[in-house]
Amino acid sequence: MKSRYKRLGDFIHKIDVRNKNSQNTKLLGLSMTKEFRPHASNIIGTDLSRYKVVDQWQFACDFMSTIRVRKLPVVLQDKDEQIIVSPAYTTFEVIDPNELHPEYLMMWFRRSEFDRYAYFCCDSAVRGGFNWNELCDVELPVPSIEKQREIVKEYNTVINRKRLKEKLNQTLEETAQALYKHWFVDFEFPNEERQPYKSSGGKMVYSEKLDQEIPEDWCAKPVYEIAEFVNGASFKSEDFCSNQDGLPIIKIAELKKGVHNNTNYTNVAKRDKFKIEDGSLLYSWSGTPDTSLQVFKWFGGEAWLNQHIFKINFNTVQNEYFIYYTMKMLKPVFVKLAEGKQTTGLGHITVSDMKELHIPFPSIRVMSLVSIIFGKFYKHDSILANELIHLQDFEDLILRGISTKNSDQIEQTA
Repeated sequence: MKSRYKRLGDFIHKIDVRNKNSQNTKLLGLSMTKEFRPHASNIIGTDLSRYKVVDQWQFACDFMSTIRVRKLPVVLQDKDEQIIVSPAYTTFEVIDPNELHPEYLMMWFRRSEFDRYAYFCCDSAVRGGFNWNELCDVELPVPSIEKQREIVKEYNTVINRKRLKEKLNQTLEETAQALYKHWFVDFEFPNEERQPYKSSGGKMVYSEKLDQEIPEDWCAKPVYEIAEFVNGASFKSEDFCSNQDGLPIIKIAELKKGVHNNTNYTNVAKRDKFKIEDGSLLYSWSGTPDTSLQVFKWFGGEAWLNQHIFKINFNTVQNEYFIYYTMKMLKPVFVKLAEGKQTTGLGHITVSDMKELHIPFPSIRVMSLVSIIFGKFYKHDSILANELIHLQDFEDLILRGISTKNSDQIEQTA
């Protein structure tokens, strides 16, 4: 039986088109999520004629980063415009798009299995990495072009739905944050006559703990009195087991994604306070710049919470809504508090910080409005977050399925 896998090098070739006369100034970099991103370099006075041009349906990749980030930053330019990238990047394209669909190939590059393979191929040298010859030696299933288009269409349907949900989520978030600032920073919440409190002459009193004026029936409270922050449990490598035998152990990198292939599992029982479930509110008190000092809603099912993450518990539902948006607004404050506590290049927040940090706490009447108004934002935000987790799962399922999907047809066309 013929192998249904084919050598990638038979379908791609390098390109090297330079930005002559520095005509194109749209310089982009490559992100670890395999997307083009705004460049971080100062290009004033730089000779852009050396930079490489990437046209629609062409690829750019950074082979040298693989050993450092354990994945190959490779991106497909799917927009109808030319961009330029670093001359250190390798640029290439599919020789015949009627044999190998560029988007189908990009789907293969997005698979976590591909990144593990690329990292496995790296040598141990400081600047060692995946290289062009090794990329060409990659084998992948290449079904008929009709089947490739069908798979790409299915994948893009999920991706477009994700982008729509993310846009809705961002709009909802921006609206909620603007309303929060209006109510709890500017103190323009509706008074009993439904007029903005402060600008309508609402009485303000000075708070020594906050060193600012607040509405007269408000008070200053430490964040820890509004909610309890429970640090995650400690697990050892010997606690791990197969996923059939235990619950997942959630780390910071998994907060936005839910459970995935790199998750560890354990059947070692911890105290119930370390267990999380759908709807649990979590706060990463340390981590990467993308995840540190942020509040998350968890929708990955029942799991154990690892260290470096707080589980936030509440006495009332109103406090849950209030603290969720408060923690988002307080991020600049937490970033400042974390300065000077960096042990591994990343700052962190402690329970003591939560006990010492005071914030304006609303009156009973305003908190009742929080339950009504912000409760709607919170619940809709939870629905979107849950949907995004399921869409991510569906995306991962499609990517994993490329290697086995319609294997009979692939073998017939091999």
